[in-house]
Amino acid sequence: MRAFFGRARKVLIVTAVLALTAVTLVSVAPWLLQRADMARTALPWTPPCVVHTGEGTVALSRQEAQRATTAVALEAHGAEDPDTSGIDADVRERLRSGPPADAGPSLTCRASGSGGLERQKLGESGLTPRASQVRSAMEEVFGEQSLGGYEPGGVQDGHGEDSAHYDGRAIDVFYRPVSEENRRQGWLLAHWLVAHAQTLDIANVIFDDRIWNVHGSPGGWWDYDSPDPDNDILSHRDHVHVDVQQGSE
Repeated sequence: MRAFFGRARKVLIVTAVLALTAVTLVSVAPWLLQRADMARTALPWTPPCVVHTGEGTVALSRQEAQRATTAVALEAHGAEDPDTSGIDADVRERLRSGPPADAGPSLTCRASGSGGLERQKLGESGLTPRASQVRSAMEEVFGEQSLGGYEPGGVQDGHGEDSAHYDGRAIDVFYRPVSEENRRQGWLLAHWLVAHAQTLDIANVIFDDRIWNVHGSPGGWWDYDSPDPDNDILSHRDHVHVDVQQGSE
């Protein structure tokens, strides 16, 4: 009899703990979602990408984010009949118009560093093969672009200390002069790069005083710590910076 009451007490305790947990989740979940939206993150238990529209937050798979950013970019660059079927209308509009001036980036994705990547040497263009792959992928979607940050033989100055530009891992895509239209065009590319970061082994995307980093990607985009916030070049307001993962020896 004593053993029976002991088991019954354990069952009651477990039931009470489960009930308390359920109540806590119900009460805390809205706060977590609100915090996630404020931080502009993709929550760990949701699909890996999110788009913040004027109507709310839309979760996307990585493939959906890649398809949406590609279709919108092709559409914006005059491609004939880009396939936009099945893409949420609010997502399409926000990606097309870019984030409002008083808001953060519209799209973010979680990604992880690709373990086992080998360190690469400069090619003839001054880029590593991984960086060259990013350049080719951008050209396929965005057409001819104003590029810089690399040159045959590599660059040795003009960038910050330990810059990925010196390793041939970085490309700058210029949108000059700084204007609302060029800001919109820059975000078309920046969002596309983040959506494709896992596929292209991208490490960092910087634009409009914001940075996305593969290791910090669960937290979304972050404010960029510019050495001179008033300088359009150093704050990356006139160009999108993208660099690829370094790899190991």
